[in-house]
Amino acid sequence: QVQLVESGGGLVQAGDSLRLSCAASGRTFSTYTMGWFRQAPGKEREFVAAISWRGSGTNYAESVKGRFTISRDNAQNTAYLQMNSLKPEDTGVYYCAAQILGTLRGQYAYWGQGTQVTVSS
Repeated sequence: QVQLVESGGGLVQAGDSLRLSCAASGRTFSTYTMGWFRQAPGKEREFVAAISWRGSGTNYAESVKGRFTISRDNAQNTAYLQMNSLKPEDTGVYYCAAQILGTLRGQYAYWGQGTQVTVSS
């Protein structure tokens, strides 16, 4: 069983930055493809970014390209989402997700509880 715990959310102003962290349990973190998703009020959950289990491949939603960066530290069993130039439309609950090996846009089997990000204008 993989457990994921997100942290780093908060209330910021437009143009600010935040870094989200996702701490994962298990001794095989280096085999997890990691993803970040978000859900805005009244909307469906959407893909934000993903990083391959080797860390060599990444994928981003068009809406965050050039502003967000996903990374991972396999020694710390942690994935990160650096969010710069935040916009009010980035507001939502951000979820960390994992799949064993898998593909960047594949099916994620494990999910965290989410962390709230609110961007004021």
